[in-house]
Amino acid sequence: MLDVLGGLPDALSLGSVLAMAAGTAMGIVVGAIPGLTATLAMALLLPFTYAMSPLISLGMMAGIYNGSMYGGAIPAILMRIPGTPSAVATTFDGYPLARSGRAKFAMHVALVSSAAGSIISALALMLLAPPLVSFALRFGPVEYFWVAIFGMASVSLLLASAPAKGLAAALIGIAVGIIGMDMITGAERLVFGIRDLSGGINIAVLMTGLFAVPPALSMLVPDSGVGDRRSTLSGAGIRLADLRGLVKTWIRSGVIGVVVGVMPGAGGNLAGILGYSEERRAARDPSLFGKGDPRGIAASECANNADNAASFIPTLALGVPGNSVAALMMGAMLIQGLNPGPALFSEHGDVVYGFMWQMLLTAFLMLAFGFAGAKAFAQIQRIPGALLAPMILVVCSIGTYAASNNMTDVWLMLVFGTLAYGLSRSGYPMAPIVLGAILGPLAESSFRQGMLITRGDPAGFVSSPVSIVLALAVTAVLLVPPGRHLYRVIRRTV
Repeated sequence: MLDVLGGLPDALSLGSVLAMAAGTAMGIVVGAIPGLTATLAMALLLPFTYAMSPLISLGMMAGIYNGSMYGGAIPAILMRIPGTPSAVATTFDGYPLARSGRAKFAMHVALVSSAAGSIISALALMLLAPPLVSFALRFGPVEYFWVAIFGMASVSLLLASAPAKGLAAALIGIAVGIIGMDMITGAERLVFGIRDLSGGINIAVLMTGLFAVPPALSMLVPDSGVGDRRSTLSGAGIRLADLRGLVKTWIRSGVIGVVVGVMPGAGGNLAGILGYSEERRAARDPSLFGKGDPRGIAASECANNADNAASFIPTLALGVPGNSVAALMMGAMLIQGLNPGPALFSEHGDVVYGFMWQMLLTAFLMLAFGFAGAKAFAQIQRIPGALLAPMILVVCSIGTYAASNNMTDVWLMLVFGTLAYGLSRSGYPMAPIVLGAILGPLAESSFRQGMLITRGDPAGFVSSPVSIVLALAVTAVLLVPPGRHLYRVIRRTV
């Protein structure tokens, strides 16, 4: 606990506070624009983090993450358009409450609930990550091989609507990750005679292309699902008595969000829906939900924000990104020379624990900005997508070029973005591509090291209790899709 407290002074430094404030405001703005997400904002910022110190860049990203998760509730409540995917469940009761003349109250419920979820999540990160690191220190190359395989399999198979497409996306990521020079033999792989590829694909270039370019291209496609823009921030705000009535909802939804966050690849959209469903199930009169019940807003927003910091627990402790945002944060750490995993806590403890405090402090900054600028943020959704799209592409190109002074990276970013746009429209998820690019090389290097340690004996990969448990977990994940199919067949025949 003393190590955790030691990170507080660094998090409270002037540069860190300014970065958190700027990131939080930017995150709310991004979240309030339908179609933009925290992933996009962080992907845009990623190339610029080269020139920042670790805590400055991580503090700004922490603010973007927490701020955007609340910002997504603004158009969800005012227009019934989720600003971010995690705000889908917020529309169920947020929009009816706003249409009944209580838009201001609905916005305040979303804001306070988002802050409550972020606080619960940050405390879980502080309490759970260090013990998990102590356990992870027992890991060797064999165990890391299974962790990498489990991370890719769980996201690719459990969380994709089509498991085959999820697995294919992970394989694409692995192929991208192994481009460059072989670390053992020194031979070039998949470079196709392009000298600039011999050093491998820059993770910032890949993630900027995957997560920033496709939304910009989508904005250029006419959208017929335009929501009602007549809702305004009218009516009375939230009162202390209202807050007391939501405490049980926050506790229940906060726990759900933390559990979902620890699961690799689950994401805030799943947490928000599960939190809302559980709150409705636990209610004495579920018929009130969907008609403007504030508990529905509180459950959704608290759960999806409780996923935020919790998703960094496996990222920091094991080096396995909890979701696409955590993968971007992992990329930012790699850019700064920080390798997520158990050694990170001993080698760069000041940065890790400072980042944990930043995740907590940005929750309070989100409250301040949310109450002060709700009306201004609500106007952001009026910006036409045709104006935003070219701005995003220009910023992506400038940021990518500024990071390396190499036009090849800009072209690679645009190529990855165009491919990602086509893949996403065909139903291929992007998260497995990122995890494949990050965890694929880790799995390869760990496997080759493990083979050297075990002298080529495959039995050595299931020789320790940890490796056996991880191997069984991978097997269970791989059996889920056929198990679901078999269950559906049995139900149809019964």
